[in-house]
Amino acid sequence: MRILHVLDHSLPMHSGYAFRTRAILKAEIARGWEVACLTGARHVRPGPDPETIDDLVFHRTPQPAAGPSPLREWREMRSLAARLDRLIVEWKPDQLHVHSPVLNALAALPVARRHGVPLLYEIRAFWEDAAVGNGTGREGSPRYRLTRMLETYAARKADAVAVICEGLGRDLVDRGIAPEKIVVSPNGVDLGLFGDPPAPDPVLRDRLGLSGADVVGFIGSFYDYEGLDDLIAAMPALLARRPEAHLLLVGGGPMEAALQAQAAASPAASRIHFIGRVPHKEVERYYALIDILAYPRKAMRLTDLVTPLKPLEAMAQRKLVAASDVGGHRELIEDNVTGTLFPADDPAALAAALDGLFADRPGWERRREVARAFVERDRNWSSNISVYAPVYQRLTGKAL
Repeated sequence: MRILHVLDHSLPMHSGYAFRTRAILKAEIARGWEVACLTGARHVRPGPDPETIDDLVFHRTPQPAAGPSPLREWREMRSLAARLDRLIVEWKPDQLHVHSPVLNALAALPVARRHGVPLLYEIRAFWEDAAVGNGTGREGSPRYRLTRMLETYAARKADAVAVICEGLGRDLVDRGIAPEKIVVSPNGVDLGLFGDPPAPDPVLRDRLGLSGADVVGFIGSFYDYEGLDDLIAAMPALLARRPEAHLLLVGGGPMEAALQAQAAASPAASRIHFIGRVPHKEVERYYALIDILAYPRKAMRLTDLVTPLKPLEAMAQRKLVAASDVGGHRELIEDNVTGTLFPADDPAALAAALDGLFADRPGWERRREVARAFVERDRNWSSNISVYAPVYQRLTGKAL
């Protein structure tokens, strides 16, 4: 079985998208399937074509000429379609596995039909909702409605559709997509990367001033929908209850400057630490310093529909998890069992939830073990990819 994955971007760029892709590819290779990848024009990291990273082969799409929207997107799709057309002739895949955004599906659909290759479209988030979450779009605008129509069209025309969570699947059914056409491939963890958490590094801990501290942390991208402003706003109230509390923020993104300014103006400024982006191989060192991982996502359509990856990585690291009660988190976290849920958009409730967790240290080990067992049993990529096998087999007619 030869599977060609079509992607927005990939390693060596660092994102949840890239790491989910890596996990899928590694798990498929471990099953004996042949895989290759093609990234679209939005992969902006310079490199050769093809490029091998971590023993994975990535073919690249040339950058088209710049232009205003929607000319820019049309050129991106045309460039991707041309590169895909050549690659299908060269590599002869049995199956196309096209990952969102919808531009990839719109470019790939006519090429797949022309070559007679079945197409599975995997939606990780609806592009229109991602734009709202990133602050580049407005719900209900003409652009939003057009993008939603295109997303529905792509799902209808694809041979099969995969979604990362139940929320996205229910939304597609409401749009008229047949339920039997949809498969849920949930976010998971590559336990080869996150399966053996290291002990805290005392040198790093001392350098950051965290010796003897109660450490709350966030590791990920700094988008507005992540609610990190609420986490910073919760720190004075948490400090009033937990004088040794510190907040460790690892990562970066569009909200970084605004969050740093907010932290600098906070009474808790000396207890809020911005680490910046760190190499993926270094992430575990920072996980090891954190007692509670906080995920205060804001309540909105994107966060209600889409499940994040980071809480699962935290559970795999045997870390305590506190998260807002948006729909995407409720699919992952059982309150007071595998994590703690608190009302979204409420810094006071967040501070109270964190304080409650610190007060329950005798229960920490049990909660860590239950959460880790959940990841091993239900969200381990080595078993998660089994949901693709019957879809590939049905679409290609080949035994796996």
